Amino acid sequence: MKVGVVLRPSSPDLLELFLKVKNEFEKYNAKVYLDTNSAKMIGLIGIEFDRMCDECNILVSIGGDGTLISLARRSYKYNKPIMGINAGNLGFLTDVTVDEIESFIAKFFAGEYRIDKRMMLRIEVDGKKYYAFNDIVFSKETISAIVDLKVEAECMTEKEKYWLNTYYGDGLIVSTPTGSTAYNLSAGGPVVYPLTKSLILTPLCPHSLTQRPLVLPSDFKLIIESKAKVEVILDGQEIVHLYGKKAKVKIASKSARLIHRMERNYFDVLREKLNWGEK
Repeated sequence: MKVGVVLRPSSPDLLELFLKVKNEFEKYNAKVYLDTNSAKMIGLIGIEFDRMCDECNILVSIGGDGTLISLARRSYKYNKPIMGINAGNLGFLTDVTVDEIESFIAKFFAGEYRIDKRMMLRIEVDGKKYYAFNDIVFSKETISAIVDLKVEAECMTEKEKYWLNTYYGDGLIVSTPTGSTAYNLSAGGPVVYPLTKSLILTPLCPHSLTQRPLVLPSDFKLIIESKAKVEVILDGQEIVHLYGKKAKVKIASKSARLIHRMERNYFDVLREKLNWGEK
């Protein structure tokens, strides 16, 4: 077993936690690697990120949900299972707490875990392909501007293309079901069960009260065009510029694979994180 670890950036205080995780994996004769950037941050020696992803059986993120989301996007082409250890605050995705590290790694090597497949998005701009785990946001570049986004929807099974809408306002969120509880939720979009496959379109501050969130099935592809300068933001972490070109968005061919505790219950997580009512 080879394990590749990525740490939350700008967090040198994670050294002690990394050593604890490393020690627990080594109890089961696993070899633990740390990517170069994470290693430099805590004063250790690491290996190049792509080499680590290629050689390791599983990947581990130590940090918050953002660290796991970044790892899922950057390691997309390697399609390795990802274990999230929560050293952050939110913990929608990273459900293994610091106190559970020893017990969960023991359960992992005993086969007492499950792997959830989470849908990802693929966007193509000017012939280049990018991926997102949570969402793709089409946003205005300056606060005084208005985004004018023409959106077509193509049903890939029926080979039919439809003019869907023209969004005027601050922008548009295209979210995965996993990302429905992120920016999409803040913008008034729906909460969608994370293991479904669908595209969620939520307008940002639209200049019309009739503009509402829309959920499309997984066999649709979106063609999005704007004559104005638009920033395309992937998971809130990576920016691509769209100006006078078309962006094509659809479900990625591979899903992210997340390692979870057997007893993890999505609705328990929702009630805890969103402070829903008692049973």
